[in-house]
Parts: sequence; structure tokens; C-alpha cells
Amino acid sequence: MLILELETTAYTAEQFPSLDVPQVALAGRSNVGKSSLINALAGRKKLAKISSTPGKTRSLNFYRAAGDGFYLVDLPGYGYAKRSKTERGQWAALMDVYFQKSTGLQAVVVLLDSRLPPQKLDLELISFLQRESIPLIAALTKADKCKNKDRSRVQRQWKELLSPSAPLILFSAKTGMGKQTLWAAIREAAGMETAISDQESEANG
Repeated sequence: MLILELETTAYTAEQFPSLDVPQVALAGRSNVGKSSLINALAGRKKLAKISSTPGKTRSLNFYRAAGDGFYLVDLPGYGYAKRSKTERGQWAALMDVYFQKSTGLQAVVVLLDSRLPPQKLDLELISFLQRESIPLIAALTKADKCKNKDRSRVQRQWKELLSPSAPLILFSAKTGMGKQTLWAAIREAAGMETAISDQESEANG
């Protein structure tokens, strides 16, 4: 089990830590379960705060993976209309600066709700990453909350849209499904030598 520690919470670009350290970012809609995913990966229930109000994260949170020395960077969730246009614009600008200045960014984990067909904002983010040649890892969250046939249908839809080289991992913070596979993909993207187990690879696809 890798240990995650919250090292920096940045509301402005000036608060970013050193951006040449290897990093893997987490991005997704504001209700897709990013905080639950972080807590599940860390094996700690309260490392990332889970709010009943989507869209509450307004900062970039830098979690250091102890022992490995890379950052897991939690980006603000997108797509929550109840936040003001000005506020959403500020978040977008902060993320733009991060993407421009982060020389250590190795990949982005895009969190996708396994209960939903591909959504417009998710497709826009993926298109941006592809244009910028930023490797991505797709994590289909909340996989325990839908029937196998529905989950498989959404999985097939994403496989058709994503690059064949992009990992597509079914994930459940509740049951632990896909946790080891996702950790392995993150560590591999960050430059840490690891291998995804054959057993979990088969289970995810």
C-alpha cells in the first residue's frame, strides 16, 4: 500500500510546489467520486474531504506518494452549474496555468461515471489531452452501482473512443474493485517500475 500525504493546497499558481517532480493528475466531473477514489487508494477514509455539495473543491491539492516521490494532483471538478461563472472561470484559469507550467506532468487519470454514456465535458477534456499529447488513464468510477450489462455497454463505448494504449479501468471505492490495477497504472505513468497483475487486468476487461 502506497502512503499518500496532502502536501500542498494551491489556490493560486504561486502556491504550486515544484512542478518538475513527476506528477499524475486526477480530473473529472464534480460528482464523479474523486475524493472517494483518493481515499480508497490511500486506504484512509478522511484524507480527501468528501462533500455532499458537488463542485466545492476550488484548489489544486498535491498529494505526495511517500517512498516514490511523485505527486498525485487533485484538480477541481468541472461541470457543476450552481457555481458562479466567475468562480468556474477562475478554476479553469488555474488549471490552464498548471497544464502549461507543469513540466513533471506524466499523465492524467480521467474519472468517468460508469453509469453514464460518454458525456460532452468528458469528451472535451479527453480531446484536449490528446491534442496536447498528455497520456491518460480512464477510470470508470462507481462500478458497483450499476448492473454488469450496463457497465459493459459503457465500457465498450469508451473503448471505441479512447486510444487503444489508454488503460480503461473499472473502479469502485466501496468494494475496492480495480484499486490495485489503478495504482499500478499510476505508478507506471509516474515512472515507477511496476506491472499490472494479470488477474486484475482480466477482471477489468
